[in-house]
Formats: sequence, C-alpha cells, structure tokens
Amino acid sequence: MRTPPNESLTSDIADAPNSRISANESESERRCVLSGVVFPREELIRLAVSPTGDVLPDPNAKAPGRGAWIALDRASLESAIADGHLKRALMRAFRGGPDGLVLSYSDELSQQVETALVRNLTDRLGLEMRGGNIVLGSSRIEEQARTGRIALLLHAIDSSEDGRKKLDQAWRVGSDAEGSGMRGIVLPLDRTALSVALGRENVVHLGVSAMNDGRRSSSRASDRVGQAITRLSRFLGSDPPD
Repeated sequence: MRTPPNESLTSDIADAPNSRISANESESERRCVLSGVVFPREELIRLAVSPTGDVLPDPNAKAPGRGAWIALDRASLESAIADGHLKRALMRAFRGGPDGLVLSYSDELSQQVETALVRNLTDRLGLEMRGGNIVLGSSRIEEQARTGRIALLLHAIDSSEDGRKKLDQAWRVGSDAEGSGMRGIVLPLDRTALSVALGRENVVHLGVSAMNDGRRSSSRASDRVGQAITRLSRFLGSDPPD
C-alpha cells in the first residue's frame, strides 16, 4: 500500500458499525481488531481514516469517528502488515464507510505509530514544563530528589551511567527506598530530543516534581508522563516502568 500524505483527519472519517463497544465492554476498554481481545484503552492505539482513505495513527484518540484500535505491540503489527491480516481487519472495522472509499496505509505504519507515540511523550513533557511540573539541572534535581520532592526521575538515553547513578541514589533516599534498587527511567530519547521538547539546552536528566507552588499536588503530572512513557515502551517491546 502507498505511503499516505501527511494530512489532518476530518469529520468525514468512516464510522464503522461493528466497532461499537459491546455491552460487556466499558468506556475505558476497546477491542483490538487484530486479536479480538479487549484491553484497557491505554494499552491500545487508535487508527483513524482520512477523507481519502489513508489509515493514520491517532494516539490521543481525538480524531472524529470511531476508528479501529490495535494493541501496543510493534511485532504483532508488523506481522499483520506482512501477512495481510491488518488489511482484512481494517476492511471489517471500517465496513459501512463512504461509498467508494479505498483504505490505504503505509508499509511503514509501525514506524508512524512509534513516531506518533514519541511525539505524544515529548508534547506531554512540554506541557508539564509549561505547567511548572518539570525540574531540570542535575544539582537542582539531586537536591529536590533527596528531600522527597521528585515524583518521577527520567534520564536521556545518552546520559552517563555515573550521572544516572548519582541521581538515582538521591531519589531513593528521598523516597525512603534505600536498598530497593529503584532507579529512574532511561527514556528512548536522547538529550537533543529532550532539549527540543522542553525548550532548554542540553537536557540530560529531568524530574517530574511532586510539588507545585509549595504544595504536594503534582502526582497527576507524574501519572500523565508515566502513561505516555509506558505506552511507548509497550509498543517498542521494552519493559514498561513500574
């Protein structure tokens, strides 16, 4: 199938009657069109169809129409693309769309999904930065980590082992987790990508603050960031963070 153009999705997206949630599925669950298994929404990614029939990832599930949901499993997606299972599943999912609509997706759809999930994560980090929930600078992170003010500790993939160990140890102290082996998360992003996402130079480590305006109120920020990281990790086949 041809590579679709980079176009936005509109309200003309096909609305598939057989993609309705069944009576035993809650609003927080969806059925994977490849496996038929019901998963929580956060363990799936939505695919939507443009007016010209191009199938594109919709990681925030906000494009109009119901779309089709697939599990966050790159290996399964690539296998389904190779053997034609994805094409058949999408034809079933989007049956009943506009007359004459021919579905098309790129052979690089799995890479498009990864790119979309990476963008979802970097956008989330940028939003939390603007919301005052991100701590930067190794010295500042270490000080706040030791005093229990860091909810989530993150490292660039090209950060040094020594730098990670120093901050990890401070985080364990502040979290009353000494001896536990608890460590920050090494992101699948390098310092350049993090610097662009946060609008700062040379971002190697960052913390999601457990405090906001002096109040311990930012656990939701760490939950939001953690979910974006987990979704990307799950798709890449690496262990999602605890």
